Amino acid sequence: MVMNAFARRVAMIGWLALSACLATSAVAGDGMAGATLRDPDGNQVGTVSLRETPNGLLLHARLVGLPPGTHAFHLHETGVCEPPFKSAGGHFNPDDSAHGFLVEDGPHAGDMPNIHVPDGGTLEFEVLTLAAALKPDLLDDDGAAVVIHEGADDYESQPSGAAGPRIACGVIDAD
Repeated sequence: MVMNAFARRVAMIGWLALSACLATSAVAGDGMAGATLRDPDGNQVGTVSLRETPNGLLLHARLVGLPPGTHAFHLHETGVCEPPFKSAGGHFNPDDSAHGFLVEDGPHAGDMPNIHVPDGGTLEFEVLTLAAALKPDLLDDDGAAVVIHEGADDYESQPSGAAGPRIACGVIDAD
């Protein structure tokens, strides 16, 4: 059965619960990359490893020192992280989809589920996306970045989910 882009992205949601159970060492894949996330003051606030798998791109995030609460978590189209991180461009969106999981023509390939940071500011999680690959998607000529926003993504506001300012950014580099 052939799935259109929307159906593939909706299927990603089902994979999210499963992704937490996948052991990174047990996942076969050629490509690996990583990003070191920094806040606007240059403080390191986490790392994200990205690994190509036969079933999509597995991201493993370890975050520290973030404000508690719900934050948008996205892949952005440009590998530049100069505060206030607008340099990372918009969400990674090679097929010109609408933004958000709750809209008919969405989501962007860089749209990811919100993250929920506990009071201590430390969070570790994994997420699998079927919408992007390291090459040629994220490791292209202008690169890509992982971005965390101040607020939650509402999954429908255009063009980026009304998530507020960008509070952390990391350029994705090949390992």
